[in-house]
Amino acid sequence: MKLSDVADYFVICSGEVSQHVKAISDAIEDGLKSEGIRPWHKEGYGSTNWIIVDYISVVVHIFTKEARTYYDLDGLWGDAPTDILGDG
Repeated sequence: MKLSDVADYFVICSGEVSQHVKAISDAIEDGLKSEGIRPWHKEGYGSTNWIIVDYISVVVHIFTKEARTYYDLDGLWGDAPTDILGDG
């Protein structure tokens, strides 16, 4: 079942504070870079309330907990199938 033309997968996660958000983004990029995978686009790194790292077929959303609650992407995509690895 295809839900979006934008990406095949959305990863939604959050950190406690903006420094966590930035560290999560850096860790994802570093890990994938070591595999030869680089993002197509990155947005929001300067604000660190919500960073989007776009790998075309996978889009990673990294929020502070407050921003995640406010924008509620979890609710927006609530009908989509999920693979949950943790609560966050």
